[in-house]
Amino acid sequence: MSNQNIILTKKSKSVKGTIHLTGSKSECNRALIIEALSRGKVKIGNISDAADTVTLCKALCVESEELSLKSKEEDLELSTRNIKVVNIGPAGTAMRFLAAYFTLHDDEVVLTGSERMKQRPIGILVDALRELGAHIEYLESAGFPPIKIKGGFKQLTCAISVKGNISSQYITALLLIAPRLPFGLELQIEGELTSRPYVEMTLAMLQSAGIRHTWDDNVINIEHQEFSATTLHIEPDWSAASYWYAIAALADEAELFLPGLTQYSLQGDSVITEIMANFGITSQFKDGGVYLKKEVKPIIRKIFDLKECPDLAQTIIVVCAALGHEATFTGLETLKIKETDRIKALQNELTKIGVKLIEKGQVYKLDCSGKFIPQRIFVNTYEDHRMAMAFAPLALLIKEVEIEDAQVVEKSYPAFWKDLEKANFEVKGES
Repeated sequence: MSNQNIILTKKSKSVKGTIHLTGSKSECNRALIIEALSRGKVKIGNISDAADTVTLCKALCVESEELSLKSKEEDLELSTRNIKVVNIGPAGTAMRFLAAYFTLHDDEVVLTGSERMKQRPIGILVDALRELGAHIEYLESAGFPPIKIKGGFKQLTCAISVKGNISSQYITALLLIAPRLPFGLELQIEGELTSRPYVEMTLAMLQSAGIRHTWDDNVINIEHQEFSATTLHIEPDWSAASYWYAIAALADEAELFLPGLTQYSLQGDSVITEIMANFGITSQFKDGGVYLKKEVKPIIRKIFDLKECPDLAQTIIVVCAALGHEATFTGLETLKIKETDRIKALQNELTKIGVKLIEKGQVYKLDCSGKFIPQRIFVNTYEDHRMAMAFAPLALLIKEVEIEDAQVVEKSYPAFWKDLEKANFEVKGES
């Protein structure tokens, strides 16, 4: 799909079919760092074709030699090194993970990205890495990319603290490199932990690769240790599945099969099965996947705490708005520092169907009193893949939905438009 708008229509309000989803971006990106740190011991099965994962793969290939890691007994010998520039574009996960990963690299690396990436904070992670012994400097604005990561890491401490109410990617970045730190890592999480399932995913994947850890109260310990030879098999992406749950929720009838998804997933976004049960969507796990079916039922739940699954926020909020369900949402603090300010983006686009998303401190409430269903709608995506896919299901209610910048979905779900066609949506390009 070229960089153009697309127009969605759906004549029938029923949806049936089998949709094969790509591997989880979240799992894949962690697995790629683990693979690189393991010096070839760890392999990956069912790697994602998401653009963010492809970007991270290319960035890791910037090395021409094995990562040089020092044990407790070794002294670091400084030498002249070439500076490498790694541009990760809009890939936020790659920025955070590579910032930690390249601190253990002998060469100097400049890590940069898109203009939006340069507006996304990284200061908390850089402060933690500096405290550990990394040499990092900002090249433009303090606290934001681009950053220059110098060779010469020598661990100063193993005990650091990080706030828990910030992006879990900062914490994951530190945990991933912990086994390779000469003195290991003792990470204290300050306050309440946001997106806890993503941290649990990281630790579970490290454990699958032979890395032991302890987690007592708010302290995670990982000693310096070796990885085991293994293959990390990547489950299909539950975040991608969430859009099919949204489609089922807005359809009159829905019967869908998503192969490969498991009931006991590492992915926190698998909670979509519980959330969408409130909208009449049943999930039956059999035949190596999950069957979705729509059953008509009244929507009772009024409050949704999305602290542990913020990537589902746009999907759930749009579904509630489309159904005129005046729900309240909490746990959305990290949405303002994503690919775009997702709160502002949602507020802008929901007005196009007469719905207001009202912010009161850290609580957000939908006002659907002015809701209407237009014949046509144009959706701005703000260079955010999740805006495009969260609003696409509106084609079941609105005769014509035009979505800006079709290729934006490549970030996490490149086959999204083709999969919609498989489900009998009509997808037309619009220059």
